[in-house]
Amino acid sequence: MSQMPQQAAPAKCPSCAEPLESGDLFCGACGYDLSAVPAAPPDHPTLTMGAAGVGSSGVDWPPPEPESSGTPAAPHLPTDLPGTDSGGKQLPASPPPPHGTPAAPAPHGSPPAPAPHGSPVSPASGVRFDRPPEPDEYPLQAPDPRVAASAAETAGSTGSAETTELPKVCVACRAGRVDDDGYCENCGHAQPRERDHMEQEAGPVAAVSDRGLRHHRNEDAFAVGHTTLPDGTPATLAVVCDGVSSATRPDEASMAASRAAVEALLAALEQGTHPQQALHDAIVTASQAVDALAEEPSSAREHAPHQNAPACTIVASIVASGLLVVGWVGDSRVYWVPVDRTAPPARLTEDDSWAAQMVAAGLMSEAEAYADERAHAITGWLGADAYELEPHTASFKPDRSGVVVVCTDGLWNYAEAAEEMAEIVPADADVRPLHAARVLVGHALDGGGHDNVTVALLPFPEPPQGAGSA
Repeated sequence: MSQMPQQAAPAKCPSCAEPLESGDLFCGACGYDLSAVPAAPPDHPTLTMGAAGVGSSGVDWPPPEPESSGTPAAPHLPTDLPGTDSGGKQLPASPPPPHGTPAAPAPHGSPPAPAPHGSPVSPASGVRFDRPPEPDEYPLQAPDPRVAASAAETAGSTGSAETTELPKVCVACRAGRVDDDGYCENCGHAQPRERDHMEQEAGPVAAVSDRGLRHHRNEDAFAVGHTTLPDGTPATLAVVCDGVSSATRPDEASMAASRAAVEALLAALEQGTHPQQALHDAIVTASQAVDALAEEPSSAREHAPHQNAPACTIVASIVASGLLVVGWVGDSRVYWVPVDRTAPPARLTEDDSWAAQMVAAGLMSEAEAYADERAHAITGWLGADAYELEPHTASFKPDRSGVVVVCTDGLWNYAEAAEEMAEIVPADADVRPLHAARVLVGHALDGGGHDNVTVALLPFPEPPQGAGSA
């Protein structure tokens, strides 16, 4: 006779929790009728469970709700529990269904419904993963339209956009304005100073200045120019100044001296003054400009009573009418490098420095003097605290084409001898002076860039008016 399939007995008595054996129809402890126990539904857990009462994610589950007669308890869902997103932010649990509302049971034998594609909830732990992945690089913000709008507004109020200084935009984020102290109002990035790297070309003469790799600012300055003498012949000139770091405001001193000197030179040469005399007078004018910086209010002196007056060195060169004229005070230098590299180069200046004095007095060799820690202590400079001003000038008549290198010690420290300087000057420096000046500054930076670096190049003889770098 066919038999009905027997219903499997539960593992424990529903009444007293006494362990049962397979086939028991009644509880041996309390006599509970096991045939009245409904069959257990198929096991389709919503969560993978670990230890009792704890999910695999280590999250404590809430205690089970009391059973109501004939109504199975609603299953727990992952969203019933508080969790954390991938960034560690606490996420609230979903509100429970209204009291007494049973959850819709899944059809018998059907697999659990898969989470929707892109679901922010992990079915194993209840932890949300809806945060987008972090990019490897964050794109810069687009320029702030308010900056452009402000600039247009300002230009409209003045009637001309060309004569209005537009607001500066940050070089880092390209979104924020730059305040008066040189910092971005949006990202706080410090902006490069205008003098950190400067380049200029004036006809056939060119100059480059760089802050270097160790100094916090550029205390060098230069000025270049070209003009026509009364007889119609061209003249080119360059002035290079190096601020004395131990003095106050050395950057202002070098800038004031270079500008004053080049203005005086241009005016004197156009009037027909001999180049050597014009250069001597220009150095005196530059010295007066630096002296004027010391004439500050007494209140400013109260804050820094022990600081020296602004000071700098100066070196300059003029190429005109077949003459090469140099002038200097301090330890910046002028080198002569022939286009024909088989001809000897030369240094055309003598330093106003402790080392030069030791060599001139015969007390030390040049190698010994410049190896001493006092070698770069200068004995001549421009400034109110300087000794009696003694500008040095000299004129030369080279018999061949070449390049005049006017530079601060930020360059010649890495190519001190004339032969060393000639080796690093590019072969086409006479026709591409700006390119050559960049190469020389790069040589100093590659060597360590311990100081500000400034160099100006003048071809000799001066090319016809209007000629410049190729």
